[in-house]
Amino acid sequence: MTYPRIGLLIDGTWIYDRPTLCNVENPSTEEIIGTVPRASAEDLTAALNSSARGFDIWRKTPPAARAALMRRAAALVRERAEAIAPIFVAESGRTLTEVRNEIERSATFLDWDQEELKRNYGRIVPSEGQFTQMVIREPIGPVAAFTPWNVPMSAPSRKISASLATGCSIILKPSSETPATACLFAQCFLDAGLPPGVLNVVFGDSDEVSRALVLSPITRLVTLTGSTHVGKHLSRLAVETMKPVLMELGGHAPVLIDEGVDPVGVAKLAANWKFRMGGQFCSAASRFLVHKSVYADFVAALSEEARNWKTGDGFTPGVMMGALANRRRLAAMEAFVADATARGARVTAGGARLGNRGWFFQPTVLADVPLDAQIMVDETFGPIAPCVAVDSMDQALQIGNALPMGLAGFVFTNDMAMADHLTHELQAGSIALNCFTSPGAEAPFGGYRDSGIGREGGPEMHHSYTVAKTIAERRARV
Repeated sequence: MTYPRIGLLIDGTWIYDRPTLCNVENPSTEEIIGTVPRASAEDLTAALNSSARGFDIWRKTPPAARAALMRRAAALVRERAEAIAPIFVAESGRTLTEVRNEIERSATFLDWDQEELKRNYGRIVPSEGQFTQMVIREPIGPVAAFTPWNVPMSAPSRKISASLATGCSIILKPSSETPATACLFAQCFLDAGLPPGVLNVVFGDSDEVSRALVLSPITRLVTLTGSTHVGKHLSRLAVETMKPVLMELGGHAPVLIDEGVDPVGVAKLAANWKFRMGGQFCSAASRFLVHKSVYADFVAALSEEARNWKTGDGFTPGVMMGALANRRRLAAMEAFVADATARGARVTAGGARLGNRGWFFQPTVLADVPLDAQIMVDETFGPIAPCVAVDSMDQALQIGNALPMGLAGFVFTNDMAMADHLTHELQAGSIALNCFTSPGAEAPFGGYRDSGIGREGGPEMHHSYTVAKTIAERRARV
């Protein structure tokens, strides 16, 4: 595996001769594998001007031509998957199986959006008198997009795919911790024939880049997949130039487990969803609220699963969970466990760092976690499963809705009346009943309250990336 050189993509050209912003570290070995360039103020201005020119070209490109380019890009992503995957593993710490799945998932966004763009319909509005009103949807304009380290291909894919489908240009700022995956993804679009300026990629000081892109009058939409704190900061900046935001922010997904279910079967499903990607994804199960009648059996089964979950370097065959992304996540996991146990929680599996090289943490189960423990309030983003016994599903629902976040939720019950009640009353943007899953390209994904604004995926994505224009025509001669 040869780690590629990281550059800035501006106006169709990769630029490499810039000062170093930071190093790229392999989370499994702590080895420095590359460096990230820092965009200057002039670079950011050039990217913005390029995006304005790119938008003028792309918004006039016929839908069929946009769809054809997206199909070519998706084909290139799939052709290059085995070349991209080792680089993805090296900079993220995740397993080969996980990154291959994400690469394929990224291509599916392009598949779906290139079909959906043909259905960006307008409408005729019945009017009184001699007038006809038409409503059409136009691309909103150049997009400023910010994406995180945990999903360095699928998060950019959602935003690039939606932008290209609706006729927008886009400036992408990926995470500087996992930069190569995003750059290799961007190259697929260049090689598919995307005109210069329609997609730009920049790295740099977060505050400097944010202010330059968000405060510029050129960009007309700001979108982020990231933390609630950063989302609020970017939203405040966006207000200065009266531009809308699309925010997919933090979550703390509750899992409501009713009496009468098979606790061992649910625990097996829960382990796969909790410990995949090291729990470092926004819809990961974060609070297990379990009816007291099945609580002990569920905790025992989930703890057994955790103890058998093979953890190690993502390149090692059979490994089920790789390293955490960085030293910060490892420190956060240690702090969560220390806080919870100090408040009376019990560690029933894991609970500590694994080894002394790389950012590995044991798959962990905490039982009898008090509701005021830090892990019950702050987004976990790691492989720790806190469990709480409840007397009823009403109590579970109350706890599940108690936080200001509402991105995802999960319900397990064999009582259909209860299922209907809980899925409708749980305040989250996506609810899974008797399964663990998250919306793909075909369905909207986003949160309530502090978990975000707007939706990505499904036909709803048109609402954010386009604006409605009403055209009134007088039928009489003038």
